[in-house]
Amino acid sequence: MSNLAKRTLTGIVFVVLVIASVLADQRFFAVLFLAITMLGLWEFYKLVEKAGISPNKIAGTVAGGFLFITNALIALNFLGWEVLLLNFVLIFLIFLFELYRNIPNPFTNIAFTFFGILYIAVPFSILNFFPNPGFHPDIYHNSLILGFFFLVWINETGAYLVGSAFGKKQLFPRVSPKKSWEGVIGGGFLAFLTGFVLSIYYTQISVMDWMIISGIVVIFSTYGDLFESLFKRSINTKDSGSILPGHGGILDRFDGVIMAAPFVFVYLTLIF
Repeated sequence: MSNLAKRTLTGIVFVVLVIASVLADQRFFAVLFLAITMLGLWEFYKLVEKAGISPNKIAGTVAGGFLFITNALIALNFLGWEVLLLNFVLIFLIFLFELYRNIPNPFTNIAFTFFGILYIAVPFSILNFFPNPGFHPDIYHNSLILGFFFLVWINETGAYLVGSAFGKKQLFPRVSPKKSWEGVIGGGFLAFLTGFVLSIYYTQISVMDWMIISGIVVIFSTYGDLFESLFKRSINTKDSGSILPGHGGILDRFDGVIMAAPFVFVYLTLIF
């Protein structure tokens, strides 16, 4: 099977899983992305080890998973915001754990352990609040989270296909020689078109809001791709992992989501 066929099949499976979890129940979505969060954290820490750094994989993955769980429980109205305070306990325990590891470069290890939580667990945790960015009781707009994913997927797929077919002018050769301006423009055009279509069916926000969100996604999902490329280049690796045939790892598949989610969420909170 060709790489494109593997990429397409894997992409379809993930799209179906995400859409099904959103449409079925917010709890299914939380369970799915808890697994993705913890797999992504473990993948990140394994990559960092290739650079000779020794993050606390177990503590970082547990702390990141707990951060996601507490945010999910708040979004589901099972617990109040005060539960987030428990995350400070787990995070600061990482300092204490490092005292007993007796491994070189302890502060570098701590820094990358924290960075994994910030880079992966925080953006995925924020996704729990997309269906209710105004934090109103008993509100669940699945259109907002679905629309966000549609925009990211269309932008990334369009950029890949257009860039592969017509890409000549490099976007950021120092970081990612294969990324092209043609791909960015093609993906951006399709994303804005998708945003307009979404505004027809998902009317909780205006056409202008969908256009602005489309622009945010195009810009920051592209930067997410570039940032992950910079990270992989810094440790001389091609893919973040091999769990997803044709895509690589969790970070390869969700780099755009990770970077765009915080910016889109801030905008949603401002308009709700």
